[in-house]
Amino acid sequence: MNETVTGWGFIGASTVAREHMLAAVRAQPGHAVVAIASGDAARARAFAEENAIPRACDGVPALLADPAVQAVYISSTNEQHRDHALAAIAAGKHVLCEKPLATAVEDARRMVEAARRAGVLFATNHHLRNAATHRKVRELVEAGAIGRPLFARIFHAIYLRPQVQGWRIDSAAAGGGVILDIGVHAADTLRFALGAEPVEVVGMSQAGFLSKNGVEDGVMAVLRMDNGVLAQIHAAYTVRHAETGFEVHGEQGSIVARDVMTVRPAGEVVLRDAEGARVMPVEHEGLYVTGVRRFCEAMVGRGQPAASGEDGVRSLQTALAIAEACRSGTAVRIAPRG
Repeated sequence: MNETVTGWGFIGASTVAREHMLAAVRAQPGHAVVAIASGDAARARAFAEENAIPRACDGVPALLADPAVQAVYISSTNEQHRDHALAAIAAGKHVLCEKPLATAVEDARRMVEAARRAGVLFATNHHLRNAATHRKVRELVEAGAIGRPLFARIFHAIYLRPQVQGWRIDSAAAGGGVILDIGVHAADTLRFALGAEPVEVVGMSQAGFLSKNGVEDGVMAVLRMDNGVLAQIHAAYTVRHAETGFEVHGEQGSIVARDVMTVRPAGEVVLRDAEGARVMPVEHEGLYVTGVRRFCEAMVGRGQPAASGEDGVRSLQTALAIAEACRSGTAVRIAPRG
């Protein structure tokens, strides 16, 4: 990498790139966003001009050919992640890819293996792992604060903002739908906080008032984890006024986290046990800033990214199992790691 500045290229002129990732990269000393590419060249030019990015590329090949780009952030639509990531890896770039990594597990595995062979860093942008609240839940579970965990519940039912609806509610081919968008976050949160892997899932989905072309905009699922925990996921685009939350209930107590399934550094974690209920201390920091810092450190051999490529594979595998359970009306087994 350049001795003074590590250049980032953004593939996808997305809302998350504009609202979160630009600032997250720019918060890292010695890192800068130097190029942007989009499927729409005019959109890329407008994005570059509005956000003071030096170069708008006519397409992805031009961005990957730029020697000033050492790291690539991918936030194109879901069905494009595989091809964009494989091209960036082949060009020798480090890659931070939005979730879900792909729309098929075998494609996600190809991406991870290609990066391993090329010797470049490849990670998944599962931002919720970087929330101080989620890290506190994980810490409490690991410390045995509630005894053996028995149940977990995630409620991530929101109203999807009109400016980000688009393909998410009308294009299954693009990887749209609430399961691959929000359900995959819930799956990753369970894996991260419980230190366990899903092994079986049942579920039902809903095509409500935002749904177009049969794309689901709500889902409820129950997962069995390999440590015996039963976990419930409620994800939706169509709930206007509810709060989000994450609960873990154990033999000796409960962890109740509120307003935590969000891009904001917000929310609180309450531990409930025989001594009563008390708010746990957390030090909030921007989720994307934390995640990008971890990625930047890993690029130079200091630690690991917040969510590896393999984490992205496993959480995608769980989300696709939820989708299959909803379609089939039967319990779906999830293959063990490896």
